[in-house]
Amino acid sequence: VQLQASGGGLMQAGVSLRLSCAASGFTFVGYDMGWFRQSPGKEREFVSFINWSGSVLDNADSVKGRVTISRDNVKNTVYLGIDSLKPEDTATYYCAARRRGTTIGRTVGSYVYWGQGTQVTVSS
Repeated sequence: VQLQASGGGLMQAGVSLRLSCAASGFTFVGYDMGWFRQSPGKEREFVSFINWSGSVLDNADSVKGRVTISRDNVKNTVYLGIDSLKPEDTATYYCAARRRGTTIGRTVGSYVYWGQGTQVTVSS
C-alpha cells in the first residue's frame, strides 16, 4: 500500500496550490479519502474529506471556502486545492484512506493508510 503525496513547496501568501496523492496497492474506490495537516508541536488536524464516490465532501472550518477536494477513481488519485494561502497554512500535509464509511471522517484514528506527507511553507 502506498499513498504518495506531492505538490508542496515554498509558497507566497495569497497564491493557490494543488496537492496530489496517488494511491496504489489497494482498491481505491473502496475507500474514503482525507487530508490532514500537522505543524511542529501541534497535533495532526483534519483538513478535508471526500467519500469513495466523490458525492460527500467536508472541510474544516479553518479552511472552509478556500479548499477544494476531489478525486479521480480512474487515476487512483485524490487532490486538495487551497486558495489564498496564509502563513498559518504552513504544515506537512498528509493524505489518508479509510474503508468506506457512513459518516464523515474527521478523526485521525478512522484512517488505516497514510501517506508520507508533503511540506507546504507559506511566507508572508
